[in-house]
Amino acid sequence: MSGQLNLQFPGPDNLHVVIAGSWLLTDSHPSAGDIAQQLQSRSDIRRISFDSTDLTQWDSGLLTFLARVYQLAGKHNIDIDPGGLPDGARRMINLAMAVPPHEDTGKHGEKLPLIEHIGEKALAMWRAAPEMLHFLGEVTLSFGRLFRGTAQFRRSDLMLIIEDVGPHALPIVSLISFLIGLIVAYMGAVQLAQFGAQIYIANLVSLGMTREMGALMTGIIMAGRTGAAYAAQLGTMQVNEEIDAFRTMGFNPIDFLVLPRMLALVLVMPLLVLYAGIVGITAGMFVAVTIFDISTFEYYQQTVRSMAWTHIWVGVIKGTVYGMLIAFAGCLRGMQCGRSAQAVGEATTSAVVTSILFIVIAASLLTILFQQLGI
Repeated sequence: MSGQLNLQFPGPDNLHVVIAGSWLLTDSHPSAGDIAQQLQSRSDIRRISFDSTDLTQWDSGLLTFLARVYQLAGKHNIDIDPGGLPDGARRMINLAMAVPPHEDTGKHGEKLPLIEHIGEKALAMWRAAPEMLHFLGEVTLSFGRLFRGTAQFRRSDLMLIIEDVGPHALPIVSLISFLIGLIVAYMGAVQLAQFGAQIYIANLVSLGMTREMGALMTGIIMAGRTGAAYAAQLGTMQVNEEIDAFRTMGFNPIDFLVLPRMLALVLVMPLLVLYAGIVGITAGMFVAVTIFDISTFEYYQQTVRSMAWTHIWVGVIKGTVYGMLIAFAGCLRGMQCGRSAQAVGEATTSAVVTSILFIVIAASLLTILFQQLGI
């Protein structure tokens, strides 16, 4: 028999609720709407009592109904006598009502003014600065132990990480570098063609790709690919308490987890930058040969005349700096990750944003520095 509900009025101010039948979630049973109507129509009710003598079986379906009755009683300042309820239901409902819900939980619709929002973000960045400096100090000490030969990490892990950030990244680096080389060559050639100087496409592409664009685009690619992966890997280890296990067993997690990742990216980034420059120059040659009738030999000779080892070293130095910043940002956000799946996603996003911000700042400062030094 499905759940049944009968409302009685044994006294002028007493509502007696008779509960009978089966009150399971899978059964059909009345809602608390009838009680709500009685409380709205009769303002003289001051007490609610129960009778569950004919109740056959119940589960959380009954508890949900009782919780709603308790809420209605509290809204109308009505006392409840739970004596007629089953002992288990009475204990469960008393436990549920023992602690009121926090009023400050959940999302609120109020939005901060723009200036206040900017101020909150600025204060959050200021508070995060000491933690970032502390992590930088730990990484510096870890590199010191590496040079002394006392760092704790497995060489096989370093090789695997180098393989992941190096050879496995070649397809996306090749594609982006080739497209960037095409864009630089074509946009420059459109302007140079007005003066009959299409041959200088080689100068534009070779210098642009080796000094700036090759390192910059490779850095951005690795920030989205490798920096995010570092943050996700270390963040997941934080969630699974693996990093705590390393500390418990006496291993330094900076040496064992952070150092190989930073070292791998620092070693691989210069090679990727050189490779990106070669691919970009090849793309420029493709544009010059197929669209502007410049022979392959002429393009090659002009590229050789315009290139110097200084330009190559500038690009390599920038790529190395970008690699250090990407690895630092990815590992930092991973080690700062919270203990939930959402925290891993936030750490990954923050790692990419932080890496790109560091790259843009470093690119600006290094460009100014090399220009001032005449390099």
